[in-house]
Amino acid sequence: MSRTHLVGSLVILALLLAIPPLLKNYGIYLFTYWLVFVIATMGLNLTVGYAGQKSLGHAAFFGLGAYTVAILLKAGISFWIGLPLAMIGCFVVGLGVGFPALRVQTIYLAFATLGFNTAVWLVMRNEEWLTGGTFGINNIPRPEFLGLSLEKNLTYYYFVLTVTLLMGAVLWKLLQSPWGKAFTALRDNPIRAESLGVNIQAYTLLSFAVGAVYAGVAGALFAPLVEFIEPGPFAVSTSIMMYLMVVVGGAGYFFGPLLGAAVGVLLPEWLRFAQAWYLFVFGVAVVVLMLWLPDGLLSVPERLRARRLARQASAARAAAARSIEGQP
Repeated sequence: MSRTHLVGSLVILALLLAIPPLLKNYGIYLFTYWLVFVIATMGLNLTVGYAGQKSLGHAAFFGLGAYTVAILLKAGISFWIGLPLAMIGCFVVGLGVGFPALRVQTIYLAFATLGFNTAVWLVMRNEEWLTGGTFGINNIPRPEFLGLSLEKNLTYYYFVLTVTLLMGAVLWKLLQSPWGKAFTALRDNPIRAESLGVNIQAYTLLSFAVGAVYAGVAGALFAPLVEFIEPGPFAVSTSIMMYLMVVVGGAGYFFGPLLGAAVGVLLPEWLRFAQAWYLFVFGVAVVVLMLWLPDGLLSVPERLRARRLARQASAARAAAARSIEGQP
């Protein structure tokens, strides 16, 4: 990590620690909600941004994590048992969902994962004996950690922030490892990656499985946060919104989910001054942003650097031309 990235990370962490105590309960809840989506889109960024796979089924894993924890908590089983079970379940299902990626790519893979999301959502809605159907599961308790109750919004926020930092650290180490290099090689040129000895089948499956684990963790945190879940938040529309968050933040940028989730979760709240028009304003803002920055918000420094280098190169060529013209 460069010095600039380190300083920026410390500043962001200081703000995340200092701002929530100054907010009212709804503000703390909103920040926690944002962090949950940061974790979920970390996983989608690995699948889409680093491994180059097209997935519109991420909300299904988000829902699997949420329902696993909610069902077990209502049965009296500890959150600390439900969380690893949700992670394992999402990893196994993620491996299965990755298999279509071995045969189809681009838009066809996106449609395959969209179909998977729809199938999972229909199970959540129709199997009332397990999920409660459209009535959902309510009164989901928040967990305890080492005897400390996480019932209060601020306490739960700091717990989710801690999990976010841990998941971010794990992802950073993964991306710096040979696995991370293999993922980016798979994205950039699968044929060349295979010629260099990268098992593209294994890494394709892993990109879905590891991304699914992150979504499962986010879902496991989401259920106790809202204390009530039903199928609505896990529909295809949520998968599309998560994909939008990754693209807006910057697919393939480590801090992309941080900014992308802020645009998807926090920006609509800040635009509520527009009252009934706030969603229209949000949609227009996203369209303009994508037209101006198709590679996401975190591409701005690179664009500015490229522009500066282009100006310097142009100036150097002009100076060289003048010097040649001045020669006898």
